[in-house]
Amino acid sequence: MNSNSDSIPAAKDSARDTTLDPTAIQQELAAQKDRYLRLAADFDNFRKRTAQDTERRVAAQKEDFIRELLPVIDNLERALASDASTAPEHLRLGVRMTLQQLHQLLSPHGIEPEESLGRTFDPRRHEAIASGHDSSQPDHIVLEVFQRGYRRGDEVFRPAKVIVNDLSHSVAAGSQPGAKSDTDAPNR
Repeated sequence: MNSNSDSIPAAKDSARDTTLDPTAIQQELAAQKDRYLRLAADFDNFRKRTAQDTERRVAAQKEDFIRELLPVIDNLERALASDASTAPEHLRLGVRMTLQQLHQLLSPHGIEPEESLGRTFDPRRHEAIASGHDSSQPDHIVLEVFQRGYRRGDEVFRPAKVIVNDLSHSVAAGSQPGAKSDTDAPNR
């Protein structure tokens, strides 16, 4: 027990010595300040390096995508440069092949076209731009797709713009003679 009680006063004495010595305190404060400044500078450098790495990575991804896109542009330019005597079937086939090439370009990026025609309207996947009436189809079924939607996995990348079957609207409109649905209206 004596050895423990002897060491406690010795520790108290050394603590008093450092607390009473202003030079030692100033040196310790300067050392801590130096460590703080070095850590702050290291962190700032790390932050800048990380931002630069991110910018480089994004630029490289954009360049890769553009390189993948250039052959599609080349094919479209070749189609436009073809002479007027080219059969419409050949031109249509070329456009179809170019569209297929674009879909193949998007696929590795996880972008897939969404099939909407004949499916039940889903406000998370579809944007209704008009309603129509087709009594041979169930209510709230997509009757027509004006702009195809795309998804990345299960997430909607771009909703499809669609015309939705609205049988309830047609019942009210049907009671009025000469009433038409939105899709029956003439184009303007």
